[in-house]
Amino acid sequence: MLPDLEIAVRLLVAAILGSLIGFERERLLWAAGIRTHMLVCVGACLVMIVSAYGFNDVLSDHVVLDPSRVAAQVVSGIGFLGAGSILLRGSVIRGLTTAASIWTVAAIGLAIGGGLYFAGVASTLIILVILAGVKPLEELYRARNQSFQFQIKAERGRLTPEVLKRTLELRKGQVKRFIAQPTRKGEDSIHALISQISPQDVEGLGEKLTSLSFVREVKSRRHADGRLTQ
Repeated sequence: MLPDLEIAVRLLVAAILGSLIGFERERLLWAAGIRTHMLVCVGACLVMIVSAYGFNDVLSDHVVLDPSRVAAQVVSGIGFLGAGSILLRGSVIRGLTTAASIWTVAAIGLAIGGGLYFAGVASTLIILVILAGVKPLEELYRARNQSFQFQIKAERGRLTPEVLKRTLELRKGQVKRFIAQPTRKGEDSIHALISQISPQDVEGLGEKLTSLSFVREVKSRRHADGRLTQ
């Protein structure tokens, strides 16, 4: 059996490592913050200690226990907390990263409970780099690869998908949708969805369209993951 001091140290280290990851989630105002991550990490650590050392009194030549069986249930059992942090807003799924962080915090708790201090600390540092360090790169990539919906009014039959691509110098596949509806004014009301462009490019694309003599009006709005924002 582990000494009481070693058990206390393992539980404390698990709480500290869990709080570090929880703080990163807390600063982004996610529901699963510092306390949730600390509790998950400490709980997983305690389960690991109990699984590995809690049944020593019943061991004998005729009783053989698998210390990994109880700890293994943490991996599947922690899923209910992860599911609770995932939200569906419209057609956008939010909270997957927080759910993943809860799952990895449980793994860190198991590592510390098993006495694998280096693995637990190293994993915590790597997870913090992923959560805080990679996020700006991810946001930069997304900013350059957004989709925008253009609402165009042009003379009937003049603006086609080919003309649109040629005028805006678009690559193949960037025009995801092109719908032209005739109006009573002898115009076409065109809805075009263009992907893989940045907000900085939108103004320039609008100017290119309005430079065409048969284009009378151009409006644009961001189209991101099914959400339309003005």
